[in-house]
Amino acid sequence: MTQLKKKENIKSLSKAELKKKLSDLRENLRQSHFKGEGGKSKDVKERGKLRKEIARVLTSINQNEK
Repeated sequence: MTQLKKKENIKSLSKAELKKKLSDLRENLRQSHFKGEGGKSKDVKERGKLRKEIARVLTSINQNEK
């Protein structure tokens, strides 16, 4: 999983890096969703963590545009 470490400086990343990070996180969320359908996931909070990380990246992208 390519999650950012605790409060890694998202603000210091460029817009291209943020978009790359966003696509990676969305892909991980999609994989987590389908992995969970077949059986129990080992990390039950994984989806929530991924959604929150996606929200952080999107917020950073939107703040950079303003």
